Amino acid sequence: MKLVWSKEAARARRSGRPLVALETSVLAQGLPFPHNLEAARRCEAAVRDQGATPVAMAVLDGRLHAGLDETQLSRLASGTGLLKLGSRDLAVAVATGATGGTTVSATCELAARAGISVFATGGLGGVHRGVAETLDISQDLPALARWPVAVVCAGAKSVLDLPGTMELLETLGVPVLGVGTNELPGFYCRETGLTLEHQVPNARVAASVVAARRALRQGGVVFAVPPPEATALSVGVVERHLRAALALCRRRGIGGKQVTPFLLAELVRRTGGRSLEANLALLENNARFAAQLAVALGRRLG
Repeated sequence: MKLVWSKEAARARRSGRPLVALETSVLAQGLPFPHNLEAARRCEAAVRDQGATPVAMAVLDGRLHAGLDETQLSRLASGTGLLKLGSRDLAVAVATGATGGTTVSATCELAARAGISVFATGGLGGVHRGVAETLDISQDLPALARWPVAVVCAGAKSVLDLPGTMELLETLGVPVLGVGTNELPGFYCRETGLTLEHQVPNARVAASVVAARRALRQGGVVFAVPPPEATALSVGVVERHLRAALALCRRRGIGGKQVTPFLLAELVRRTGGRSLEANLALLENNARFAAQLAVALGRRLG
């Protein structure tokens, strides 16, 4: 199925300029307006500043888009009734002419279809807490194994069962490498106590890992970047507020795709906006490293 390329992305593609895929669920569901639009603009600016071109993925009126202009970004940021699209939802959205933002799984799929090797997001979805009762595991994890895309993130979202998420990624054969760290970041937090087996010091070495995965015809790889120290939150603060938010979530009977957005919004409220500031900063930081990786990979592959 044909992708609709934005003018900027199409020019960059023709000229061989490095490309970085960006998700749009953060626009449609992840952050409140106007902070969601601010996040998108900051991420795109960070990618351009490093010499690459941002390519935001979305489905608009049933058409698969690679790259969005300002009007389209604003539509996703301020629209109502927008779908949260994982890989399983793409065909339905296309067939019904729907509009929505793409999560990690759908963005990985569309990036692979577009020939884009690097994708920046905030944090991965994964194994939810209480999975023994709910069986709630994000589509993100099998998508990472299936699609040969390097995903730059700040680890997995703090609201998840992080040890369970790491175990499942290992089972799926998806390597998680720390960027300048041997500890898994926890989205808002720089530390989780979970040791990573592999790490890279910079984008150049990360590019060599991506190139080797490609040569071996393997799937995706995750690069976990600690959130900026100036805005990061402590594990204790996040856990205290998260436990209260999870209890409220259960009392209200919230489930499925609505759990993570609800918990993130509750953390914003309970931290007085500090988690929102941390989220904006880590999104921009990840986009910056992803662009550096895309540039280094382009040089390596010639």
